[in-house]
Amino acid sequence: MTIDKDALKARVKGLKSVPTLPGIFEKVSALVEDPDTGAEDIAAVISSDQALSAKILRVVNSALHGFPGRISSVTHALIILGFDVVQGLVLTASVFDMMMGKGMQALWAHSLGCAVTAGVVARKTEYPHPEEISIAALLHDIGKVIMKTELPGEVEQMNALVKEEDVSIREAEEKVLGVTHTTVGTWICEEWHLPYKLTEPIRYHHNPTLSTVAEVPTAIVHVANSLVKANGFGSGGDDLVPAINHKAWDRLGISDSALEEIVQEMTEQLMDAEDFLSPGTTQ
Repeated sequence: MTIDKDALKARVKGLKSVPTLPGIFEKVSALVEDPDTGAEDIAAVISSDQALSAKILRVVNSALHGFPGRISSVTHALIILGFDVVQGLVLTASVFDMMMGKGMQALWAHSLGCAVTAGVVARKTEYPHPEEISIAALLHDIGKVIMKTELPGEVEQMNALVKEEDVSIREAEEKVLGVTHTTVGTWICEEWHLPYKLTEPIRYHHNPTLSTVAEVPTAIVHVANSLVKANGFGSGGDDLVPAINHKAWDRLGISDSALEEIVQEMTEQLMDAEDFLSPGTTQ
């Protein structure tokens, strides 16, 4: 039995429980959109929250971005990674807090695995901004986080369906709610005014051919999701491995030899990322 979609959408868009939102995230977003903003301006806002600053530096110096121990300040991170990426990292730090507080370690591992893998695919296909892709992949299942936070009873029903009927988590979401995590993720993206480079991979990572302005990032996140599911790193809610859309695959032009290299590098980087999975790793 599904619930009222309009009521659910209003509930999601009215969500105010995300740590650092709407305060610091909204301030950073406004600065990012201002053409006169300098790195020091954004760094000053982020640095006003010492815990948040520490989390961001922990992420950028992890295996996720390939700068182990090389970035020493938020200003440095802004210069190296760009404003949009750091804006995404502010949101990531908030989402991490939500996931750890709600017992979503397996989903966090899956999300981190997708971020690492998406970065590998982006670099292998010579996409010019692999860090942006990693952030999009890290946030691709934000809809599941919102569901777990706001609809824990319904999520329990979904999990039961996955086990009892051997269906995908998306099928279970559709049966219980009438919408999937991609729709819920899209709603929160709209509410937070996220850039299309994040919004389209979140909305279309299961249907990448529907993307209209971020086709390559969406295709990369789509492929990364399937590769990480096949690897078994973390859990997105079920054990099924989604088929890779052939048009998205062709769009990326990945050869058999490149795929072998991607899988090898992904496996190595996932091993390096394992120490980033415990609740204390963003402190």
